[in-house]
Amino acid sequence: MIQFNLLPDVKQEYIKTQRLKRLVIGVSMALSALVVVVFMALIFTVYVVQKGSINNINHEIQTSSNTLKSTPNLTTILTVQSQLTSLSSLDSQSPAASRLFGYLSQLVPTSATISDLQIDFTQNTMTITGNAPSLAVVNNFVDNLKYTAYTISGETGSHSAFSSVILAGFGINSTTANYTINLNFDPTIFNNADTVTLSVGGNPPPAAAQQPSIIFEKGN
Repeated sequence: MIQFNLLPDVKQEYIKTQRLKRLVIGVSMALSALVVVVFMALIFTVYVVQKGSINNINHEIQTSSNTLKSTPNLTTILTVQSQLTSLSSLDSQSPAASRLFGYLSQLVPTSATISDLQIDFTQNTMTITGNAPSLAVVNNFVDNLKYTAYTISGETGSHSAFSSVILAGFGINSTTANYTINLNFDPTIFNNADTVTLSVGGNPPPAAAQQPSIIFEKGN
């Protein structure tokens, strides 16, 4: 069977163009409809959903604000809470005074006693008053203080723990010797941020053999 194409080429191109035109128009209308739907959804979200959420949040804020305002002593409570949040920071900055008892157990000779101890963490000074069986024991105590060094965990090298160690006053009777020692201490040994180890005594410097082992200070 033989078929003849009776449509001229121009006619065929025209038909193809019309089909393409209808396809483009159909796709454009579908996309336009989709854009309109998305636009309407956005309008609904902004002016209905979000507005409702904002109104609910504002209502909750107003309710919470009224509740706070009706709380008795609110200013006092807020002040206390603010101070509580700063306690940890203040604690880390405060000196580790509890180390003092451990240090004294290392420094004080076994036969000596302490009757009074005054420490100033601002001036880094200490005054120790007590009794010992003899002046030799007091002398030993003073030497312990003068030649004690400390080391910090994780660091190399040692440092002098005490300076200006002075036997400010003493008295001797038939059984005991009383004493008062003034000294300065390195504040690092009470630093909360450091782990400190004391090394009591040690070898005095060579010149110490030619000097009195106790530094005397004339009383008033």
